[in-house]
Amino acid sequence: MKKELVFITTNKHKVKEIRAQANSESKDITIVHLDYDYPEFQLDEIDTVAEESVNYIRRYKPLKEEKPFFIEDSGLTLPALNGFPGPFSAFVFDKIGNAGILKLMVDKNGEERRATFKTVVAFCESPEKAPVLFVGTSKGKIAKAARGEGGFGYDPIFELESVNKTFAEMSTKEKNVVSHRGRAFRKLLDYIA
Repeated sequence: MKKELVFITTNKHKVKEIRAQANSESKDITIVHLDYDYPEFQLDEIDTVAEESVNYIRRYKPLKEEKPFFIEDSGLTLPALNGFPGPFSAFVFDKIGNAGILKLMVDKNGEERRATFKTVVAFCESPEKAPVLFVGTSKGKIAKAARGEGGFGYDPIFELESVNKTFAEMSTKEKNVVSHRGRAFRKLLDYIA
């Protein structure tokens, strides 16, 4: 019998990627999406945001059925902008989008365009158990212009260093192999196995 994992998020794009990865890498797990809007904690580290978010759900909004659940938080870090937007990536994307990031980076060249994407998956076996965190990163750079039709969020401007393609130029399957989210979720799948 397949084990059900509840993925708590309001982002349908993340659900699509995680489900595709679970279907291709683990035949024993089914991802159940719970569209639940929990507070977006404004903290200095992505790890802390993910941990506090899942602890909030455990303490104040436990699931009706006690099933294992996880949340995921990601951030784009730009050393040339002192780590901005980092844990505030979703808020910044909503306010200025990719065009705003490209504008902030317009005078940056070479190594100054370096970028790191980080995902933290926070998993709870049950509300009584402390969360376990799984981290994935991808290193790359900010492209000079948006490229590609796939993905979402910062995908059209984040160019992975090892393949010189933006995430938006990759299929979901390709992206799941090399992305920060794919790497973090793979660690969760290994942990459960």
